[in-house]
Amino acid sequence: MGVKILLRDNNLTALIEGDIDHHTAKDIRETIDDCVEKYVPKQLKLDFSGVQFMDSSGIGLIMGRFKLISSLKGKLQVINIPRNLERMIRLSGLAKLGIFEEEDKRKPCRR
Repeated sequence: MGVKILLRDNNLTALIEGDIDHHTAKDIRETIDDCVEKYVPKQLKLDFSGVQFMDSSGIGLIMGRFKLISSLKGKLQVINIPRNLERMIRLSGLAKLGIFEEEDKRKPCRR
């Protein structure tokens, strides 16, 4: 549970793992924010491929990182949203920000 940070070519990727809820969001947020403020990347990617559950704290996590990276003239991209979390994202209105990976760029499911 938590977040792993990768920095490459002034692009920062936060690999989020486990659940995002009231108890975990603060630590994830602080880790990401510390790295963003230290490295001031031109792009921040939030990778949700390892997230199994998310409540409204996840929406706040995304919105806060959007505001932070935008204030530093950077871009946010949210990638690999699990299918079970897409509805919450859509209902939150965050999809209107244009920060989510486009559906047609996703890898197809293999069975």
